[in-house]
Amino acid sequence: MSSTTTDTTTPPRRRLRMPSFTVQVLLGLGLGVLLGWIALRMGPVNAEGDPNWLTAALSEIGSAFVTLLRAIVPPLVFLAIVASIANLRQVTNAARLAWQTLLWFAITAGISVVVGIGLGLLFQPGSRTTLSAEEGAEPSSTGSWLDFLNGLIPGNFLGLGADTGLEPGADGGFTAETSIDFNVLQIVVIALVVGIAALRTGKAAEPFLAFSRSALAVVQKVLWWVIRLAPLGTLGLIGRAVATYGWDLLAPLATFAVAIYVGLAIVLLVVYPVLLRTNGLKIGAYFRGAWPAIQLAFVSRSSIGTLPVTQRVTERNLGVPAPYASFAVPLAATTKMDGCASIYPAISAIFVAQLFGVDLSVTDYLLIAFVSVVGSAATAGLTGAVVMLTLTLSTLGLPLAGVGLLLAIDPILDMGRTALNVAGQALVPTIVAKREGILDVARYESARVDDLFRDEVEQAREEQADADATDATVPAREASASLRA
Repeated sequence: MSSTTTDTTTPPRRRLRMPSFTVQVLLGLGLGVLLGWIALRMGPVNAEGDPNWLTAALSEIGSAFVTLLRAIVPPLVFLAIVASIANLRQVTNAARLAWQTLLWFAITAGISVVVGIGLGLLFQPGSRTTLSAEEGAEPSSTGSWLDFLNGLIPGNFLGLGADTGLEPGADGGFTAETSIDFNVLQIVVIALVVGIAALRTGKAAEPFLAFSRSALAVVQKVLWWVIRLAPLGTLGLIGRAVATYGWDLLAPLATFAVAIYVGLAIVLLVVYPVLLRTNGLKIGAYFRGAWPAIQLAFVSRSSIGTLPVTQRVTERNLGVPAPYASFAVPLAATTKMDGCASIYPAISAIFVAQLFGVDLSVTDYLLIAFVSVVGSAATAGLTGAVVMLTLTLSTLGLPLAGVGLLLAIDPILDMGRTALNVAGQALVPTIVAKREGILDVARYESARVDDLFRDEVEQAREEQADADATDATVPAREASASLRA
């Protein structure tokens, strides 16, 4: 007599699986372009040009995301550098790493400025514009060779600075508004001094170093939460760019804008790959690993705002050791700007010279190269390609009024410039680490984009779960083998 048993167990419910983080960012990018186009078609709400509600919402979303990223930069840079100095006790060639980093900063900047000068002479942007020299106006901020010292010496322990300006009030008067910002280069200097002092102090500083490592772990957890908002931030940033600027402003300066973007593309897609191959690194692996930081830099237009993501991709995706990356990446974010400090000022200086009828000599072109290689350090205390451009023009003796002609399309150009800046900021530490034999080549070649966005705790749990599953299958296999025997 046989009996049948009915399986009454209910099948497990299938959980809705979210798309990968890369897909989420791409969806945010596409939706942002669509919403930005809709906002652009809606137009301003009044004759004064006030933005409509959709443009205002996109702007608020994008600026809030960048603000969150920038807010975490000071503690991240300070704690990471202090912790890295403690770890550098195990690295015998720390001084050599620093020297190699600065050398490769100069090498890539030199190549980039040569590309910029060549394109400026080829495209002749100043001779092909519909603008006239009389339309220019001198910028409100300029750069000088003393800015490096001003930016290097901390004004206070936190590296903070305040700027007060007068803004029009509702009653027709003016109100004073003060904005507080931080100088990343000063924070780097402060952290280096504190870290070295802690090492020289000895055992008495061990609790401080332990606290720094613990605090860094907490800050990295907060950073992880902020990074998870990247799809939403991308939507707001790219949407605001499309709605605010469009492409109509490019018409009078079309040749100039094309020359800039061609130069950026040559450096990013030709020069960088050649340097990677020359140093035995796979090109696809670099772009796959660095892409999250590059795309965020493009939409945010902020190297400092992208700094936390740049450091994360450099360590996790590209395989650069954290002790070295935590020193090199913050330094690069303030002084390594192939887009803003090399390509842009070179082509812009040639544009201004042609517009005002000034013939440049070989010495002038050598000065452009010198300013591009060294000038980024001279303007490290400040930000923006306009400051770098004014330094170049003043060094050459060209009229600063030409800068005013380029400000109309500066936001459109700044997206590409910042993307190249950040790409170079991740490239140099990777090359130096490879040349010094400290690069995790296996991680560099195998990392996926989504590896960046996996939380350390979640990753450890997944690895432990895989290990437990492997351990559990071993006894089962042995028991099955013994039964068959």
